[in-house]
Amino acid sequence: MELTDIKKELEEIEKNINDFKISLNLDTKKERISELDNMMLDPNFWTDTDKSTKLTLESKSLKKEILEFEELISLLEHTKDLIEYLKLENDSEIFNELLEYKKELANKEKNFTLRLLFSEKYDKNNSIFEIHSGAGGSDATDCAEILLKMYERFFQKQGLNYKFINYQSGDICGIKSVTLKVEGEFSYGLLKGEKGVHRFIRISPFDPSGKRHTSFCSVDVIPEFSDEEITFDIPQDELKIDTYRAGGAGGQHVNTTDSAVRITHIPTSITVQSQSERSQLINKETALKELKSRLYRKQLEEKEQEINKIRGEQKAISWGSQIRTYVFTPYTSVKDHRTNHEVSTIDKVMNGEIFDFIESYLHYNYENKIKS
Repeated sequence: MELTDIKKELEEIEKNINDFKISLNLDTKKERISELDNMMLDPNFWTDTDKSTKLTLESKSLKKEILEFEELISLLEHTKDLIEYLKLENDSEIFNELLEYKKELANKEKNFTLRLLFSEKYDKNNSIFEIHSGAGGSDATDCAEILLKMYERFFQKQGLNYKFINYQSGDICGIKSVTLKVEGEFSYGLLKGEKGVHRFIRISPFDPSGKRHTSFCSVDVIPEFSDEEITFDIPQDELKIDTYRAGGAGGQHVNTTDSAVRITHIPTSITVQSQSERSQLINKETALKELKSRLYRKQLEEKEQEINKIRGEQKAISWGSQIRTYVFTPYTSVKDHRTNHEVSTIDKVMNGEIFDFIESYLHYNYENKIKS
């Protein structure tokens, strides 16, 4: 690679970094960090655990974003200094050092670009993640479990924490439905594009004739809203609360008490369940929090639909729409039908390597926002 080529690449990176600086609104974020630091000095700050945890994570995220941007600036300046030196003296060691710094800078700039794609209001929130098996008996419930394992491996690779809120086993194998709470930086931003129908094409292990079967699973993802975001209360007479005996993931650790809780919101028929804890009270609080998040999302979606009517726009309903197909035979392929991103390495995808699908969706979603 020639020095002139490196200079051109750096000019493009510098242009992107300058764009970052405008969109980041650094002064406002630094003021917010200062405000949060002052709040943490208050002895009463830590009495409300949920609130203090949320604000601490916000501070940590803002500081990380600013630090990463400052590292980008520092790398860029050092790389430019090396170029100036090489203009005066042809030194192979310095040139190799320049190549290494340029590579590191390009990688960090790419990662930072991805971070900026998490620009929607609730992208930083934790998420409530659901998988439901479709029609098809054991084949469908088995595919739902395969999908769950894929996501569990992805969560682990991304450093996301997750816990089971509800787990309903299939009649013979697999799962009918599962609900998880997924916590971590940009949890909802990463997972929001997974919402929709996932199609599996494979030789069914439950069919003695060895025929190919098509099975469907649906995924739903909603942000977990904080108490500050949800300001309404649900009247008790709108709730139907049932308790039942809970079973753990895979059927283990079946409790001997009726600790699991099912809550139905009567006006909307929205139902949530929680069996993650042995305490009925804690399960009830968890289920109520999820119900509030679902009702709040419903309000937001209704407002968005009203706005779209005014604009004269029609948007495809994502729930129930097929977004991705996993083909196991006669060839191997995984294809996203929105972005057309496709790979043949299905084993890697099943091992949780789906970040490229998520990244392509984030770019697709961002470009569509700009167009609209």
